[in-house]
Amino acid sequence: MIRLPGAGPALAAALTFALAQPAVAQAPVPAAAAKLAPGEWPQVRSDLKADPAIRFGALPNGMRYAIRKQTIPAGQAAFRLWFATGSMMETDAQAGLAHFLEHMAFNGSKEVKEGEMVKILERLGLAFGADTNASTSFSETTYKLDLPRTDTETVDTSLKLLREAAFNLTIDPAAVDRERGIVLSEERARDTPGYRVVIQRLNFLLKGQRLPTRLPIGKVEVLKTAPASLITDYYNHWYRPDRAVFVAVGDFDVDVMEAKIKAAFGEWKAKAPALPEPDQGPIAPRKAEARLVVDPGVTQSLQVAWVSPADLSQDTTAKRRRDLVEGLGLAVLNRRYSAIARGANPPFLGAGASKGEQDDAAEVATIGVNAESGRWREALAAAEQEQRRIVQYGVRQDELDREIEEIRTAVKAAVAGAATRRPADLASEIVGSLADHTVVTSPVDDQTYFEADVKGLTAATVNAALKSVFQGQGPLVFMASPTPIEGGEATLLAALTTSQQVAVTPPTQTQQIAWPYETFGAVGKVAERREIADLGTTFVRFENGVRLTVKPTAFRDDEVLVRVNAGSGMLGLAKDRQSPFWASNAIIEGGLAKIGVEDMERVLASKVYGGRFGITDDAYVLSGGTRTGDLPTQLQVLAAYMTEPGWREAALARIKAASRTIHDQYEATDNGVMARDLPGLLHSGDRRWTFPSRDEMATAKLDDIKAEIMPDLSTGPVEVVIVGDVTVDQAIAATASTFGALPRRAEAKTVPAAARVVTFPKAGPQTVTLTHKGRADQAIGFIAWPTSDYWADPQRARDTAVLREVMKLRLTDQLREAQGATYSPDVNSQHSLVWTGWGYLAANVEVPPEKLAGFFADTQEIAADLRTTEVGADELSRAKKPRIEGLQRTRVTNGYWLGELSGAQADPRRLDSIREIIPGTEKVTAADVKRAAQTWLKPEAAYKLTVLPAPGGAAAP
Repeated sequence: MIRLPGAGPALAAALTFALAQPAVAQAPVPAAAAKLAPGEWPQVRSDLKADPAIRFGALPNGMRYAIRKQTIPAGQAAFRLWFATGSMMETDAQAGLAHFLEHMAFNGSKEVKEGEMVKILERLGLAFGADTNASTSFSETTYKLDLPRTDTETVDTSLKLLREAAFNLTIDPAAVDRERGIVLSEERARDTPGYRVVIQRLNFLLKGQRLPTRLPIGKVEVLKTAPASLITDYYNHWYRPDRAVFVAVGDFDVDVMEAKIKAAFGEWKAKAPALPEPDQGPIAPRKAEARLVVDPGVTQSLQVAWVSPADLSQDTTAKRRRDLVEGLGLAVLNRRYSAIARGANPPFLGAGASKGEQDDAAEVATIGVNAESGRWREALAAAEQEQRRIVQYGVRQDELDREIEEIRTAVKAAVAGAATRRPADLASEIVGSLADHTVVTSPVDDQTYFEADVKGLTAATVNAALKSVFQGQGPLVFMASPTPIEGGEATLLAALTTSQQVAVTPPTQTQQIAWPYETFGAVGKVAERREIADLGTTFVRFENGVRLTVKPTAFRDDEVLVRVNAGSGMLGLAKDRQSPFWASNAIIEGGLAKIGVEDMERVLASKVYGGRFGITDDAYVLSGGTRTGDLPTQLQVLAAYMTEPGWREAALARIKAASRTIHDQYEATDNGVMARDLPGLLHSGDRRWTFPSRDEMATAKLDDIKAEIMPDLSTGPVEVVIVGDVTVDQAIAATASTFGALPRRAEAKTVPAAARVVTFPKAGPQTVTLTHKGRADQAIGFIAWPTSDYWADPQRARDTAVLREVMKLRLTDQLREAQGATYSPDVNSQHSLVWTGWGYLAANVEVPPEKLAGFFADTQEIAADLRTTEVGADELSRAKKPRIEGLQRTRVTNGYWLGELSGAQADPRRLDSIREIIPGTEKVTAADVKRAAQTWLKPEAAYKLTVLPAPGGAAAP
């Protein structure tokens, strides 16, 4: 897998600018890197205290390790093997081979033959992709194993396999040739309009530097022709103990784990002399420049950036305070951008500011904006002038205090939940510190540092810092547009210059307002309460008909998840009318009747709460996540959205403006076309699942959406599900004062049998064909067999899930490993809990068009074999164990129980489903799998679909 850190804060999501400062004649010299000695951790050179829960160490060969005991969840662990090397270390002839080497780590070593590593892990219960993964970026490579158990066999085998990757790979030429197609498939899949824009932006901002010439995916010609010897050369020079870190977090004895790491890696010696660190190259002196990139599949966006030397100094309290002060100023600016975007007739769809370091190559300060089609000048001017306004007039103390309070709330929540962080999250935190040589500090110490930094912090201090944020070489104006701009790049620079000549005025003071939704009427009374003891769940019914389901857990300290189901969702919509799902966010962005969303965020800055709205098969859903003490506020927010949503026209107008190019974005790739069209096709054109046309989105009216949703929200049955670090009494009290206080709600009505009928498309003699406007070598094949709903035969559904896993193993072996045809073949299945008779098992793959016929033939051949021959014991085990381990791990998360308990009061069969999913999967036999295949995988029932490149599309590289 490829990871582009450059698509992070400095270059992508925050879309940033910096306009006010002129370019200097010469670029300053970059700050010297605080290079660590082999085996040294950054805390030895810092005044920051490393997290005492982590044991940091090093072997005599220079390899470092970090070990942390974490007993929650019991019996799980996360291993990471990290290398300080990536595509930046490649020669021209090796472009893409750092990532290619990552693939070869799974394809044969001195002690594990090719094709066996993944199978070994599957036998231990690790699923390929979910629990077994790796990633390569510009400057680092990481191998990841998430262990479902910490027994001796699983731990020792995992250590052995990571040791093999570190220094025992064979990199056989024949295996390399077999892997080429897989790597090229990944290159095709990654080549999207958004990816191309990121690359173009990198080349523009880091002009003349090494980094843009060393994209992790590399060059197609190198991937096609490079000999194995070049991969081996890279491996020997850069996979060295002094560039490696092993991270282990989980439920184990730290002393024992340390001994195992020493035994596994202690004899490792570098195989080739160390090479010098690659030279990033200097930042070129530049004045105002512009770059326009035209790609039909992108949204219209602009960024203005200033580029400065990277700050490679040591991580210290002083450096963190400086970053915090600058970050608070940018947070105020982003808050102002958000208020503008949410206003009436806003000049842009969204805007943001950020400052970040780009892989040791540069520091980039940017402001950026997503523009409505045809309004880019207006968007650029509004964003640029707001940036100058904050530099010229600064932030107000009340604005600063709000941002401090929001961060304080998050810091407190991190402390409260620290003890129950997951091993994978803790391991990721450690790995995330390595490339930047930062100190891993504890949440408690983070809170101490934060409070010391903000004590007495004034707006004047932040304002002084803001004056130096937007400086450097530039301004560099980058624009991505789906259509050409008349005058091109000269027009962009002229628009920026025109905006800079407009005088800005001081910001206006915002009116303070109180939270108006603390009471909803007389506190509701409990009419019924009963316990589901074996599931640790309590069912409550209030006198007004509202039902509450509560499951207290100890999975995560101070985490509480809430879901509120209202009405009947898709079940209640007409089959011939477009569902409002595409515009559902208008209800949240529209705020509440008595307070807008901006004011709500300001008033509740000290609270942790969430607000999401969605449509499911059988309910409209309001949901959020909170901490224990803020549960009353969370329920107030959701109850207010249910009873008094604001329904502001500006919210829908913003969604409609963004949707004007959404079809072009979907049609730019094969995966985009699939994502847009497949739901409607699999429901035989039922309008509730079809994506709206351009005209339908353009002419949508808020009153029509309101009329569709509000009857269910206003009078429909209500079910509240609360899961997490909460007592039953706390949940009852918070619900009684909100949803329990509402006027009486109707009981769920019996749904007519005819209303539950949705048909799966019938197989025809011809393959359904869709087209996309992307590369000529990108295509998707999809084949699906109808099955049944879940309740028709729950055990058969579990049998089918194992059949799905077997089929995925075989497709992976055939298409990925044997043929090298694709990066990631997929098999999935669904058995509806709502729609009678509706379900399917499907396989899909991304391949060049000429390989589609082979995919369909191979899949049908696999299906035929599964119908006629029982799977072997090893294959059955490799299919079942990762699924069972995955189920067991997800059962110790609050999110699992929130979803599974939803609807359980109305349909108690869902409780049995929870009870039976693991034992029912464990008892699936080879005969059961064969029987499921015979039932479903009939050749005449197969529905086939392809997504092909449209004539005249983009050429393959």
